[in-house]
Amino acid sequence: MNLQDIKKIYFIGIGGIGMSAIARYFLGRGVEVHGYDRTQTVLTRALEDEGMRVHYEEDVRFIPKGVDLVIYTPAVPATHAELQHFLAAGTPVKKRAEVLGIISKGMKTVAVAGTHGKTTTSSIITHLLRCGGIDCTAFLGGIAQNLGSNFVQGKSDWVVVEADEFDRSFLHLHPDVAAVMSVDPDHLDIYGDHQTLLDTGFKAFARQLKPGGTLWVQHMLKPVFGAMDVRTFGVEGGVFQSKNLRVEEGFFAFDYVSPEHRMENLRFALPGRHNVENATVAISIALSLGVKEEAIREGLLSFRGVKRRFELIFRDAHTAYFDDYAHHPTELKAAIGAAKALYPNARITGVFQPHLFSRTRDFADGFAEALDLLDEPVLLEIYPARELPIPGVSAKMLLDRMKNPNKRLLAKGELLDELVKNKPEVLLTLGAGDIDTLVEPIRRWLSRKPENLKA
Repeated sequence: MNLQDIKKIYFIGIGGIGMSAIARYFLGRGVEVHGYDRTQTVLTRALEDEGMRVHYEEDVRFIPKGVDLVIYTPAVPATHAELQHFLAAGTPVKKRAEVLGIISKGMKTVAVAGTHGKTTTSSIITHLLRCGGIDCTAFLGGIAQNLGSNFVQGKSDWVVVEADEFDRSFLHLHPDVAAVMSVDPDHLDIYGDHQTLLDTGFKAFARQLKPGGTLWVQHMLKPVFGAMDVRTFGVEGGVFQSKNLRVEEGFFAFDYVSPEHRMENLRFALPGRHNVENATVAISIALSLGVKEEAIREGLLSFRGVKRRFELIFRDAHTAYFDDYAHHPTELKAAIGAAKALYPNARITGVFQPHLFSRTRDFADGFAEALDLLDEPVLLEIYPARELPIPGVSAKMLLDRMKNPNKRLLAKGELLDELVKNKPEVLLTLGAGDIDTLVEPIRRWLSRKPENLKA
């Protein structure tokens, strides 16, 4: 397919974070962009403001004439009326991942894979490259705060992309540089078991590397890739490593050491050991592509993070509130650990909305263990996304497995009243569903609390 010939394009699921990045790419090329999504959100409103035409009813009457290409997300069911309409009409239809593979095919590609860490790491890499004079294009899985977007069009021949394991999407990519951050079990509804995820997912992705390309892996994952030529990174581990972690004046500080470089007293605003590990491979890749040490030092200091990745929503003398996309036990532990590192003496309240019935079932014990780390754990009901209910799988099932005596299960509509009553010191909202719709009401309440109002 020649992308140059596309004049009108249609997205089914345009409000998805990965889909909207590609929509922005085509809009920037002068293509007329249309699309459907199930609900209007801040992101879809932004797309409309940028000039895209979006509707929110599954109805073929809203489809414009003359569509050259349809892009859909695997989260859309095969029975979707608009998808069926285009298939019956013979319009070219492609998955998002296929199109990302086509776009990146003619470019030098940095691809970041992993069950956790993709979005933050690819955003750090993008920021460091651009700070260092490499004007890269980037397709990100979150809104990078420095860019105000999940997409940026660069003028160099480098592109940074997330390599998504869901639905084996990343097998459409052929990167020059690849990083694997983590390979924890996930998406078992797709892969069946962990070994299949490793064999037909991550190892297959590693074999997609272009000849002469570089594969970076978190140091504890080296055995997974066997005899493959890898460069290992980590915190206090790996050939390329960060060490001497400490908290200084609200920043995480550390030293970076590799066979060719040593940088001391680096400062990074994102909290948590996991984010320092994300930064470690970003530093390593940036250095390997010719970015200077001083640009990296300044880039780390100026990086403002990613929306919904331990995003600071509100902070005053009484309360700190962070919102995080965490939807896997490992991600929950990382977010809770980051909060404890920043506020070791505070009472930490976490509100978690489980995402998917299958994921809740598959990792129930891990979720219970992670949530027990909170001082005040609050559970909301499961956000189903693309799934139908599974008998016996519910938020109460998780609650029953937890040992924390302060655990609670609430409806979304009850949460704000509960927070008002309990006055959290450090608050986390956690999850990948629609829990983000609670962020603004909570922020407004915190900013209007009596102790925050001026006399």
